Amino acid sequence: MSSGTRIVICGGGAIGAAIAYFTSRRGARTTVIERYAVAGAASGNSGGFLALDWCRGSSLDGLARRSFELHAQLSAELGDPWGYRRLTTYGGYAVEGDTARGAAGRPWLTDRVAITCRLGSPQTTALVEPRAFTTGLMHVAEAHGAVLRHGTVVDLVRSASGGVRGVALAGGEIVEGDAVVIAMGPWSILAARWVPLPAVFGYKGHSLVFETGGSIPAEALFLEYREASGEILTPELFPRADGTTWVCAISTLGPVPVDPADVTPDEGAHARIEGLCRNISPVLAAAPIKARQACFRPVTEDGLPLIGALPGIEGAYVATGHSVWGMLNAPATGETMSELILDGAARRVDLAPFAPERLPPLDRARLADTSG
Repeated sequence: MSSGTRIVICGGGAIGAAIAYFTSRRGARTTVIERYAVAGAASGNSGGFLALDWCRGSSLDGLARRSFELHAQLSAELGDPWGYRRLTTYGGYAVEGDTARGAAGRPWLTDRVAITCRLGSPQTTALVEPRAFTTGLMHVAEAHGAVLRHGTVVDLVRSASGGVRGVALAGGEIVEGDAVVIAMGPWSILAARWVPLPAVFGYKGHSLVFETGGSIPAEALFLEYREASGEILTPELFPRADGTTWVCAISTLGPVPVDPADVTPDEGAHARIEGLCRNISPVLAAAPIKARQACFRPVTEDGLPLIGALPGIEGAYVATGHSVWGMLNAPATGETMSELILDGAARRVDLAPFAPERLPPLDRARLADTSG
């Protein structure tokens, strides 16, 4: 394919926005179809944490390293509209009610917190505000000619030869395209009704966003926290450049609602995170809560994303299932997908470990009655 190629991207999250940016920048006629809102799900509610080498030793390492590099480049080239911030990252632990640890001279932490190690430096860990990153990339893609449309994709439209001709929307309209990319996060499972797609599940995360101003330095924190009940939580704390601090601690498996607008938190989850925050930080205890969030991140059976061409349908592609590394790996996924669609092969990252055909497709007969 060449510049001028019509590309339809199903999904306006970070992955879809990145694909739109890299394809439109190369002259493709890109259309993004989003049923709810750009960054309306995990891409707007996630932590936005970035790490250079935390995937070392795994199949994700090359993708992550290239993407970490691209995050810095995009921030510099596009004027950093999403608060790219280098961080020092620490690990530690805390016990509810225990005051004998000491927080290593950090006044923003209580003495219940023990810092045990440095996990990353400003050269290896960073942060973006995820909603601003996703919407910012989409705006730049639109400036390059991409079109954003509101709608629900309900089917793949085939040509006489069986290849891609576009997608059908819920209202009956057909959006024509030479290539179609499924990038709907956990809602990609709905596309298994029309294409041979492996299972994509949803893993629900809960988080709070505090208004902390400049009270917390550029230090990310990963803890093990033992509640009074004995249960262990693993909170993550990320102070952003915009003066907010994001904290998560509780993730659960559960059914993903058909409509992203219907995602709700588990009962009591946010209250537990609030109690944890009061115990570990006087700054968080005093700070107003800006947002209470819940979102589903997409995961696959083997924990690796699906990135590549779908077997048996010329012009059909998928990019989803990035789990906790969706925000990190969005830029490199967008870049490699643009290479794959427009050049016929990815050049900078080996996509073989992420090939959709490595996993069995869902039985479409089981999904025939699914509405969406």
